[in-house]
Amino acid sequence: MSVYSPNYHLTANKKRNRPQIANPKVASMASPIATTTTTPTTTSKTPTPHRQIRATYDTTAITVYQAYSSSIASAAVKYQKLSASPDFSFTRMTWIKPSWSWMMYRSGYSYKDARQTNILALKMRHEDFEALLKTAVLAHGPAPTKGQEGDEEDKLEKRKRSERVVVQWDPERSFRIGKLEHRSIQIGIPRALVERWVEEGIVGIEDVTERARALKKVVEEEKDVTNEELLERGLIPDERVYEVPERLRKILGMDEV
Repeated sequence: MSVYSPNYHLTANKKRNRPQIANPKVASMASPIATTTTTPTTTSKTPTPHRQIRATYDTTAITVYQAYSSSIASAAVKYQKLSASPDFSFTRMTWIKPSWSWMMYRSGYSYKDARQTNILALKMRHEDFEALLKTAVLAHGPAPTKGQEGDEEDKLEKRKRSERVVVQWDPERSFRIGKLEHRSIQIGIPRALVERWVEEGIVGIEDVTERARALKKVVEEEKDVTNEELLERGLIPDERVYEVPERLRKILGMDEV
């Protein structure tokens, strides 16, 4: 049962049988349990699928990112509650991303928007993360049939869509925020679900702004720095493929090109 089900009740965290590798080499942002590097810039003989979820996660939770104002971020970290600051708004869609590099691109390493200067790493239980995805619609879904616009049925459908999670697949980015060929998932949580997500769906909050800024400094000053070196310094996370059930793959359009 998830926080997005009508009959949800808070229960103890459940362990997930996620793959593990002993003796992790690097401690990254959300204490990943494996060291197999599958960050977007990793060289591999097997091409990266066009649409694939890559993330930092352990047996119980996955890490997603979003940028906020310093007032929202400071209170969120102090009280471990995203809505701790009165500046937090429940009336707008919130976009979260499991890709660190895409967060760097979107936020300009935290320097892009004066209203969103702090990057937060938000931990979600696997069951809650996947429950969000089960309710999703693709951002670029089919348009209404010609002649159907404006009728009551179409208006009802549009209202229903506005209350559902929105998934968008955008070009993934390297740690230098250059565009890559494969796609990265962005997840939009609608106003109708934001409060429940904030109150019950987040189990850990960390401010990773300084890490983002340190990464920018290294990228600018060390033109030949590699993925492996950045991993060793803890400036990029050890992201791995996040597998989802076939039903979710269809909902998310993961096999579409």
